[in-house]
Amino acid sequence: MAILHLFIRTVLNLRNKLALNMKEIRLEFFLKTSPSVLFSRISTPSGLAEWFADNVKVEGKIFTFIWGDTEQEAEIRNMINNESIGFRWLDLEPGYEFGFNIIQDELTGDVALVVTDHVDDDDVEDTRNLWCSQVAKLKQMIGS
Repeated sequence: MAILHLFIRTVLNLRNKLALNMKEIRLEFFLKTSPSVLFSRISTPSGLAEWFADNVKVEGKIFTFIWGDTEQEAEIRNMINNESIGFRWLDLEPGYEFGFNIIQDELTGDVALVVTDHVDDDDVEDTRNLWCSQVAKLKQMIGS
């Protein structure tokens, strides 16, 4: 029993250390499009396959993202039509999530996509660069 307790305590300590090394990054991109068009690109398999992954499959709330021979599954955490969608990676520890929020300025009508991602300390710069590259592809796809 003492060994099991020690093992559980070790696992919980490791998990806490991993959580301490995690950073949230938020990136804001302005796009010349409507919230409904943008939402279809961030929330549907066909829309995400245009810019985020090579292919995307969905079954219920589980999205399977395919890049070459690699597949990764994420579950929808939350979704508000034409406003936001959040995902949680299923093969990673809790806390590894990413999401998209659409913000439209009431006065100017400008539309922004806010990308939020949770990554390890060591991956912040690479992740920022990846999102910038992916959103540039999204802008090209929607003619923005």
